[in-house]
Amino acid sequence: MTALVIAEHDNASIKPATLNTVTAAAACGGDVHVLVAGHNAGAAAQAASQIAGVSKVIHADGEAFAHGLAENVAAQVLALAGSYSHIMFPATASGKNVAPRVAAKLDVAQISDITKVDSADTFERPIYAGNAIAVVQSGDATKVITVRTTGFDAAAASGGSAAVETAQATADSGKSSFVGQEIAKNDRPELTAAKIVVSGGRALGSAEKFTEVITPLADKLGAAIGASRAAVDAGYAPNDLQVGQTGKIVAPQLYIAAGISGAIQHLAGMKDSKVIVAINKDPEAPIFSVADYGLEADLFTAVPELVKAL
Repeated sequence: MTALVIAEHDNASIKPATLNTVTAAAACGGDVHVLVAGHNAGAAAQAASQIAGVSKVIHADGEAFAHGLAENVAAQVLALAGSYSHIMFPATASGKNVAPRVAAKLDVAQISDITKVDSADTFERPIYAGNAIAVVQSGDATKVITVRTTGFDAAAASGGSAAVETAQATADSGKSSFVGQEIAKNDRPELTAAKIVVSGGRALGSAEKFTEVITPLADKLGAAIGASRAAVDAGYAPNDLQVGQTGKIVAPQLYIAAGISGAIQHLAGMKDSKVIVAINKDPEAPIFSVADYGLEADLFTAVPELVKAL
């Protein structure tokens, strides 16, 4: 019984979500192999070989993998699938793009967003915005799984000594082509990997106030900035900052929610945070039910005072 983890990388280094997925794969009870499909990605393959718990790295190098196009990566995974009992992806935008294609081609049911491995064929995953946990048992010979990274500790990025094996790269599928990308430049930590997140809600009232109030606190703490769906929909913050069921799932060491009521959609994305601090002037706000520390106050007064105190 061997699990294959599909690495997320930038052709030079391994992204943190891969480390959490390796931990989930190890919990299935067998060996863990990692596939690095990329272009000139030798450095990423070497980085993968250092991950604790990985016994082999498969490096497939080809121009077709340069930008991680789902059709091409899926074809590479399918070329290797026969040797594995579990094929595991991080439940990120990339993983969610490739995994269903692999599951469909293998004619198996995908098991999505797992947060716990009970046994090699039984997994737990949240449903109803995290208000219930489904226990899913699979009888498929090959289990295609996406892993909610916040549910598993990251494997150590160093200390391993896996062999790197070169695999024949599959040809370009010709079904899609890379046209271009616009990447938001940001000096802050990545939202899903940050240890501290400061989020603002609709109560901030405008994009200007969002920046004026939230940014200084995030700067002081070296934190990533998040936002509720209401704040994003109102145009106060860009879409990529949205935390919640339809946004990003985060579980930092410290989560500060300012002016966020705590709708179920938002709670689903952050309630696994280690320490939650809520600032809201409404004593009935649902956010207080999950907060470790709650401050009933006007955020326009409380947040600047907090920044001064820091």
